[in-house]
Amino acid sequence: MLLFFTLGLLIHFVFFASIFDIYFTSPLVHGMTPQFTPLPPPARRLVLFVADGLRADALYELDENGTSRAPFIRNIIMHEGSWGISHTRVPTESRPGHVALIAGFYEDVSAVAKGWKENPVEFDSLFNESKYTWSWGSPDILPMFAKGASGDHVYTYSYDAKREDFGAQDATKLDTWVFDNVKDFFHHARNNQSLFSKINEEKIVFFLHLLGIDTNGHAHRPSSRDYKDNIKKVDDGVKEIVSMFNHFYGNDGKTTFIFTSDHGMTDWGSHGAGHPSETLTPLVTWGAGIKYPQRVSAQQFDDAFLKEWRLENWKRLDVNQADIAPLMTSLIGVPFPLNSVGILPVDYLNNTDLFKAESMFTNAVQILEQFKVKMTQKKEVTLPFLFTPFKLLSDSKQFNILRKARSYIKHRKFDEVVSLCKELIHLALKGLSYYHTYDRFFLGVNVVIGFVGWISYASLLIIKSHSNLIKGVSKEVKKPSHLLPCSFVAIGILVAFFLLIQACPWKYYVYGLLPVPIWYAVLREFQVIQDLVASVLTYPLSHFVGYLLAFTLGIEVLVLSFFYRYMLTAGLTAFAAWPFLTRLWTRAKMTSLSWTFFSLLLAVFPLMPVVGRKPDISLVMGAGLLVLLLSLCVVTSLMKRKDSFIKEELLVHLLQVLSTVLSMYVVYSTQSSLLRKQGLPLMNQIISWATLASSLVVPLLSSPVLFQRLFSILLSLMSTYLLLSTGYEALFPLVLSFLMFVWINIEQETLQQSGVCCKQKLTSIQFSYNTDITQFRQLYLDDIRRAFFLVFFLVTAFFGTGNIASINSFDLASVYCFLTVFSPFMMGALMMWKILIPFVLVMCAFEAVQLTTQLSSKSLFLIVLVISDIMALHFFFLVKDYGSWLDIGTSISHYVIVMSMTIFLVFLNGLAQLLTTKKLRLCGKPKSHFM
Repeated sequence: MLLFFTLGLLIHFVFFASIFDIYFTSPLVHGMTPQFTPLPPPARRLVLFVADGLRADALYELDENGTSRAPFIRNIIMHEGSWGISHTRVPTESRPGHVALIAGFYEDVSAVAKGWKENPVEFDSLFNESKYTWSWGSPDILPMFAKGASGDHVYTYSYDAKREDFGAQDATKLDTWVFDNVKDFFHHARNNQSLFSKINEEKIVFFLHLLGIDTNGHAHRPSSRDYKDNIKKVDDGVKEIVSMFNHFYGNDGKTTFIFTSDHGMTDWGSHGAGHPSETLTPLVTWGAGIKYPQRVSAQQFDDAFLKEWRLENWKRLDVNQADIAPLMTSLIGVPFPLNSVGILPVDYLNNTDLFKAESMFTNAVQILEQFKVKMTQKKEVTLPFLFTPFKLLSDSKQFNILRKARSYIKHRKFDEVVSLCKELIHLALKGLSYYHTYDRFFLGVNVVIGFVGWISYASLLIIKSHSNLIKGVSKEVKKPSHLLPCSFVAIGILVAFFLLIQACPWKYYVYGLLPVPIWYAVLREFQVIQDLVASVLTYPLSHFVGYLLAFTLGIEVLVLSFFYRYMLTAGLTAFAAWPFLTRLWTRAKMTSLSWTFFSLLLAVFPLMPVVGRKPDISLVMGAGLLVLLLSLCVVTSLMKRKDSFIKEELLVHLLQVLSTVLSMYVVYSTQSSLLRKQGLPLMNQIISWATLASSLVVPLLSSPVLFQRLFSILLSLMSTYLLLSTGYEALFPLVLSFLMFVWINIEQETLQQSGVCCKQKLTSIQFSYNTDITQFRQLYLDDIRRAFFLVFFLVTAFFGTGNIASINSFDLASVYCFLTVFSPFMMGALMMWKILIPFVLVMCAFEAVQLTTQLSSKSLFLIVLVISDIMALHFFFLVKDYGSWLDIGTSISHYVIVMSMTIFLVFLNGLAQLLTTKKLRLCGKPKSHFM
């Protein structure tokens, strides 16, 4: 069985990774020839300002007094340059955002996790193509473009990473550092002849990365005064830098300025998914080669932003984020980045029609080069009779379009050139997408076949080993045939040979060959399948259809809860009514009423505000007081039972009470310190980490008696959860734990009612690592309901704390008791543990349910895995890479969350067994416990 779970875990990791290999792989190809516009560019130098985390609405809107937060930028929009919205793509993170801006292509999702300071893949960029680039800003962003550049012409100046502190100081100092260092750099250049000559060259870039807005957004949220004041500081800084550039270069009119952002930010201060607040960023350009403002009487857009921002009379020019890279390259006359898929926004250019036409032609040829390389690569590794070319852009059509474009340029039909080149670019991009996703159907089919095979095998294993469904049905056991294994070996060899002759990547072998052993294992159980069919046929059809519909409805409710959180409320309300629809109400009135009360109480949480609500420390303090009150009642009760409650265990409980008190103090004092912008006190940080470290050890010192151990686990985990809470979610584990305790009792009642076993007192049941397997019973139909309850409670544990089904469902304020200096992986790990704590409480209760109902943990857990996998397969079919970026990001998030939940279930099951069954001693000999 251990081997089965290990293999199952590996298979689930493959299924989890498949979504990225099928939908989100690196689009890069190599081997293209650099392309640049043959005409002299309008600018000698370019200054790029990137205000990290700046939302478009935050920059463009007017404040409550009707004035702009960025008066200099607004003045540019109205009198000097062009403006619009830059539409970013998922994932809305700093790294892919900057890659799109500076290199012109959209990095695959997995690159976010491959490195924040290194390049996981080699790519070309504007900086690489420039003669010199100087950059100032965050150590998380600048190095990836310097290390990716050929030669030694990209210079970086970064502050210490410790400055990226969300609580210790005013984050605007990060931007002030950049502005001051740029000024010092130019002051130094006047006295350094070598540097002076370099910055007077042509084709040079100055990059100012401004992280203060993003940091203040994470720390205080975009609606805060800190975030808005930071925008004003950035506006003032940009004004000073522009003035300095104009003065230094003698107002020569050869400098282009571009101001934009890498991504936006949600109302609760996170980013990563596809909400409009994350994907809509500002773009303001002015200077050499840029059109002056264009007054218009009316504009047609699908939104109402122009009216809200009072900019309806100034022409708005929207672009995709990757379009900014070709715009910048054409302005200073360097080759287009080789991997750029951006389309030059010619409406921004203030130049001759010939320049626009030549630039657009160069852009088209550059993207067409990528299409040709991609097609050649795919053709070389595909069998000739299987290769299907992209029919919309044949070789003859490419030649005709290019020839016609050249003819139009010769005859000065420049508008026709631009239109024709845009048509060619769109066809080439479609072709790139076609060849990039050429193997998607093959990979998707293999994953689905593997998924269905795994679910089938797990189901057959449950039926064969843990149920009475086929007992007595089976006929004589037939002698195993060699035909089946030989057939599957032959199929495996054929699949491997097919992949080998096409020079497929090693991952293709994993996805192609994985279904073979899985389905071999399924068909080995052919006798079980026959017996199952025979057994099902003996059931009344109405009963079978009824059970199937109930199971399907349950799965659909779980799936719909990812889209509509109130479905969990509906489900919990149905749970509340469950005892009254059975005979439980007549047998155990108090237990039934308790179940109904806590089910309805828990049903309130999915209706509460989601991530993004304002912190409310009073609710965290209230939750802490409830824990202390509960601890006092339980400890008092247990002290009366002198035979079962020894001094060592009293000490453990008092230690946990002290930990809760310290957690409450740390939460309150940290909040006060951060409001005063004095940072995270060191002592608070030490207490927080010590509490976290001890939370999984202290419960092991408590008595293994079921109630005492579960209560000890709750106390320890609540201490950590309080430190990670910012509002009402601190109350959630308490209500959930009350319901879990009632669940344990009510499952005992249902089993006694069915006559399967006698009811035991919870005070007499002990968790034991070595459980007597002879006590286990076979599975019954009602056990599917128990497994469904577990999955439902786990989904509720995720959504009930204010999370949403999105990868940006995080509030960094949750980790401020542990650290405030930016550390993406450490912060991510802490927020993940916050999500998992309610899961652990549910899994520990599930261990108790299995113990009290005399079920093998493996048998019931297998049913849980099957239900989770059916949900995962459902979401696999819902994943898409088309439509709005909100839809795309949501579909990815759903699959990632449900697959992560399934994988974590295996680990959490082991953790729950460890927490409930293991016993440590402080000192002396082990004590005996009352049974």
